[in-house]
Amino acid sequence: MKNVQKSIGVEEILNDITFTIEEKEKVALVGINGAGKTSVFRLLTGEWEADGGAITKVNGMRLGYLPQLSEEESFPTGRDENGDENNGETLFEVLDKVFEPLKKIEIELRRLEHEMSVTSIPEEELDLIMKKYDQLSIRFQESGGYEMNSRLKGVLRGLGFIEEQWIQQYSKLSGGEKTRALLGKLLLERADLLLLDEPTNHLDIDSVAWLEEYLKSFAGAVLIISHDRYFMDRVVTKTIEIEHKKSIVYNGNYSYFVEKKATDRALAEKHFAEQQKVIKHHEDVIKTFRSWKTEKAMIRAKSREKLLAKIERVDKPADAPDTMRLRLTPRIKSGNDVLNAEGLLMGFGGKTLFEDVSFELKKGDKVALIGPNGIGKTTLLKILVGQLQPINGRVREGVNVRMGYYDQAHSFALESEEKSIFQELADTYPRLPQTEIRTLLAAFMFIGDDVFKPISALSGGERGRVQLAKIMLAGANFLILDEPTNHLDLYSKEILEEALKEFTGTLLYISHDRYFINNTATRVLDLTPTGIVAYAGNYDYYVEKKATLTLEGFITPLPNELQKESSLDSTNATDATNTKEEWLRKKELDANERKKKSRISKLETEIVQLESRISECEANLADDEIGRDAKRAQVIFEEKTTLEEKLLLLYDEWGGLN
Repeated sequence: MKNVQKSIGVEEILNDITFTIEEKEKVALVGINGAGKTSVFRLLTGEWEADGGAITKVNGMRLGYLPQLSEEESFPTGRDENGDENNGETLFEVLDKVFEPLKKIEIELRRLEHEMSVTSIPEEELDLIMKKYDQLSIRFQESGGYEMNSRLKGVLRGLGFIEEQWIQQYSKLSGGEKTRALLGKLLLERADLLLLDEPTNHLDIDSVAWLEEYLKSFAGAVLIISHDRYFMDRVVTKTIEIEHKKSIVYNGNYSYFVEKKATDRALAEKHFAEQQKVIKHHEDVIKTFRSWKTEKAMIRAKSREKLLAKIERVDKPADAPDTMRLRLTPRIKSGNDVLNAEGLLMGFGGKTLFEDVSFELKKGDKVALIGPNGIGKTTLLKILVGQLQPINGRVREGVNVRMGYYDQAHSFALESEEKSIFQELADTYPRLPQTEIRTLLAAFMFIGDDVFKPISALSGGERGRVQLAKIMLAGANFLILDEPTNHLDLYSKEILEEALKEFTGTLLYISHDRYFINNTATRVLDLTPTGIVAYAGNYDYYVEKKATLTLEGFITPLPNELQKESSLDSTNATDATNTKEEWLRKKELDANERKKKSRISKLETEIVQLESRISECEANLADDEIGRDAKRAQVIFEEKTTLEEKLLLLYDEWGGLN
């Protein structure tokens, strides 16, 4: 894309989008909500046409696109992603359709094999058949014909579909499962460029980890929109930010982008301030010269004005977003023992979800509850808050525990459908200042007139954010949160992370956001069918420790985990890093920039000194006593002439460097 522009009506959406995606590159597209990320996808897929600029693609490029779909918005029941009836086909059969062109080749190969087995066929005809057979065999092999079945099973397992689901009717899958199925279909199609909009939305942690490895070894290029920072760090090697309708390219992963952007902003602000200082100095000198009102002073003022006009002005950096802080303050302190669970057993319809689940939470603990989809994490939270009764076992709360619970299914009732978001919070907490309510709502992505939307007009995700905001204001000392970051953008996630890190109460939550877990958790509880395995650290520690325990035989991987490990197309994929050559080139550029700045500084000092000395010479020449001494006046005049020539050279050099 080069200088791409797009407007909708009179509103400009994109102004200058410029970037290149190379073969096999893995790229993240980032920006605040509403920045225009999905608009870029629509331009790339051809759904929209650009108003200006150019979009150039390689001839014959195969494009795969996964749109962002919620449970409510997903594909209609009984139809596939193209809107076609599935006629009762199973999940396996729907994905297996990807290989229909290869299966046609396979049928043709079998037919040719049969023809070659006929003994009465003429030799010339046999040669032609064998030649065609060889060509088709090569094409079949290069297109992965011998790996069709293993690839399909590997992708299904990797995306968290257990074998019982493979034979389920596709039309009866949930919206999230259909979205996962579409992702699987795209991976199997081997596109040249995949456009993935929030591909991790409906995946558990293990499936996201599998997808990371799959994409890193994927032969094509990938452009990703995601709020999963850990995922982006692991997969992408280039980050494109859309800000103020323009694109900025950073050659690194998400963490590199965050650090580089902060450094670049600080550097730009410094350069701007330094240049403003230089400009002011020149303006002051010009003003001084003009105040003297002599012919020579006026000449110098004009010379300095020309020099000032040559300066290429540095634009003032755009203001950074205001730093917003969210404080969670418990109204009362709990006792040291917050919660104790002993021997919990739970199941439905005669099927056990988990058993022998025991753990305890102490005051100040920040604990992440993880485990594969379907293991019963949400069910366990509902047992802890008293919404469900376990088949066996018990839960005990400590002294002065005040609980706040966020349900990811949003099965709560807001007070009135007719109230606005602002009224909902203001009526619940009447003593809270309006500014505090507005600040909190802004942290949860309700800005400006959004706060006056009626509850009845909100989507499921928006209702979830309102409920999360209410819980944050409740003053609870024990927060139980089920997927609190699901409907938050990157900026809001960071605000919530900081608030939870500073929270002095106790925290237990379910999250698939590994970056969030790394930043907030001090312990990880891994829920298994036979109990809890506790890890005293964040997500990275959990991964490292679990791998060690598995290797040493203390933990047996679940069957689905074993399947995922064997389903990768390729192993030993390595994280992309900046090459040594890039580092050396950057170091050289930085050194040259420092030398340039140093020389400019020295030139400015010399210019000021020369100007001062020239002024002294002029003052001396104006002195009557020196004027009567022709020899002495001649020496001063020659010095002044030499200094002025040198000054002009310094002006030229200074102008060339700026």
